[in-house]
Amino acid sequence: MEALQLKTIDDLLTSPEERVELIDGEVVRRPMARLKHGVVQGNARTELSSFTRGSDPGGWWIATEVSVAYEPHQCPSHDLAGWRKQRLPSLPTGVVDLAPDWVWEIVSPGHERKDTVQLPLLLQRHRVPFYWLIWPEEGALAAHELEGNSYRVIAKVTEPGKVRIRPFAEIELDVGFILGLTE
Repeated sequence: MEALQLKTIDDLLTSPEERVELIDGEVVRRPMARLKHGVVQGNARTELSSFTRGSDPGGWWIATEVSVAYEPHQCPSHDLAGWRKQRLPSLPTGVVDLAPDWVWEIVSPGHERKDTVQLPLLLQRHRVPFYWLIWPEEGALAAHELEGNSYRVIAKVTEPGKVRIRPFAEIELDVGFILGLTE
């Protein structure tokens, strides 16, 4: 009987497939890009742009579709991820191997387990302080903050409106705009 061979980041990097990530030692395809997903991702990035301008060490690097190598068999590609510039003073090339300070996943049909079970456990192990989820089809957002060794919900949003949520509580985020419901 042949032992299960876990894939590594090297396998991911040499995969002929595009839109793949490494989850629990398996190279998996990311869901087909949907318009609503792209709108939410772009609008969320726009809403947070004030945190990324300038070279202020108190600022952020916020990226979309970024691969993060957490462990030899774990390299997910996050919909949005952010690093405080004081922890990551300059942008690395290639796959990032420093855990982000914040991750925001857009929950895709068929990939709910990855976004709501597998990723939170991985991020908890690597002490990612904030983990947000958004469900475009339901118009819901949940934000979690690491407390001790587990996440606790710090915000649940089910209606379009403006909210302040850590770590970006300095500004109001327009959930209706992020969801593509308002301009």
